[in-house]
Amino acid sequence: MENVVLIIHLLLALGLIAVVLLQRSEGGGLGMGGGGGGAISGRAAATALSKLTWLLAIAFICTSITLTIMAAQKSAGSSVADRIGVPQSETGEAPEAPAAPLGSDLLPPSEGDNAPLVPSAD
Repeated sequence: MENVVLIIHLLLALGLIAVVLLQRSEGGGLGMGGGGGGAISGRAAATALSKLTWLLAIAFICTSITLTIMAAQKSAGSSVADRIGVPQSETGEAPEAPAAPLGSDLLPPSEGDNAPLVPSAD
């Protein structure tokens, strides 16, 4: 069921992208500029593309909420910390943390060390 909703969600996303790109540009961003085109009215006529955009947007939001609810039900009662599975010692206590490496362990060997970095092909 989750896969069906996910496929519908992806198709709605692609449809929404296509419908938005097909619409005529209204001019500059944030409502600046724009062509008057004769009769300037405060409310633009709702075209078929704008109605379709609203329909696809509402359906997209509904599928988003549905997928969120499905994911929440699937993971109910579980936590990421529960899935880590920290090993415990025989006494039931958590094992001690390993010691932090010394600063000299992090540096590359110096020229004075006997062990070569790359084995020779002798």
